[in-house]
Amino acid sequence: MPVVTNIDDLREMARKRVARAIFEYVDCGAYTECTLRANRADIEGIGLRQRVGIDVDRRSTKTTLLGREVTMPVALAPVGLLGLNWANGEILAARAAHQFGVPFTLSTMSICSIEDVAEGTGKPFWFQLYVMRDRGFAASLIERAKAAKCSALVLTLDLQIQGQRHRDLKNGLAVPPRLTWGTALDILRKPAWALNVMTSKRKTFGNLAGRIPDAKSLTTLSQWIAGQFDPTLSWKDVEWVKRHWGGPLVLKGILDLEDARIAAQSGADAIVVSNHGGRQLDGAVSSIRALPEIADAVGDRIDVWFDGASAADRACSRRSRSAPRRRWSAALSSTAWARWARPACCRRCR
Repeated sequence: MPVVTNIDDLREMARKRVARAIFEYVDCGAYTECTLRANRADIEGIGLRQRVGIDVDRRSTKTTLLGREVTMPVALAPVGLLGLNWANGEILAARAAHQFGVPFTLSTMSICSIEDVAEGTGKPFWFQLYVMRDRGFAASLIERAKAAKCSALVLTLDLQIQGQRHRDLKNGLAVPPRLTWGTALDILRKPAWALNVMTSKRKTFGNLAGRIPDAKSLTTLSQWIAGQFDPTLSWKDVEWVKRHWGGPLVLKGILDLEDARIAAQSGADAIVVSNHGGRQLDGAVSSIRALPEIADAVGDRIDVWFDGASAADRACSRRSRSAPRRRWSAALSSTAWARWARPACCRRCR
């Protein structure tokens, strides 16, 4: 087992072990990937304030997220297809998050279902919801999350139309999936990964399988999903979700100041300043660059978190002076190596 000291080490391990199409699904951004690059460059450009002559013997990164104590201001963000990176990936990540004392968020597009993760962990977790055209199906996901005793619902708002990811297209990870000689050869070069995933009983979208008419394969489900992302999603739907859910609600995908102000009035408990990890609107501002203005504007009314910093070695969090119960927090972006969280630097410790 190689010595792991940072996220880059884990990324390199995944690149060597996981089939290229799956690894690059996790690793890539939309179009030219300029927003993906900006996410990394802008956070790496932040300097940390170094103080001396202060007693730092009793340091702590503990805080609260949605009223629950966590070991540091970090949560594992939702990762689609996580169970194709490694068998039962969602269950393993949820267990690791619980052991470390931070929340885990299960994606709608997971391989392990809500019920699988609930049974495999026996602990509360967060569930991320896409509101699709079929509102009845969306309502059923909410009810299943309630039955599984999920402690929070994370509603993603920035996937009304899916961004085109060029590396996915080149790797054949399209709808429906396309197997090429190149991808087949690459899979043969990763026998441990292939054996692990192919022998698992979970190989399709766990939250959708068996619940969509005539959907008997990953290809059929992918085709159904491609037509289900709803371009009419609006703030009225946020009200609908909040009414059906009735528990802690997080709105993910806020990047504009005006949207943040609307979100702060929506009754949600927190917002995630996010550009979907650079995987949606290429050319959008980085999450960390949008964060200060949004936090200053609405941080006294709603918890403000951010994602998009997965490849950086540090993330900053701040507790607002004017509103001591409000905070900025780091939430890892949508990447397979997000299952390994790294500490966020907390100014309360200084």
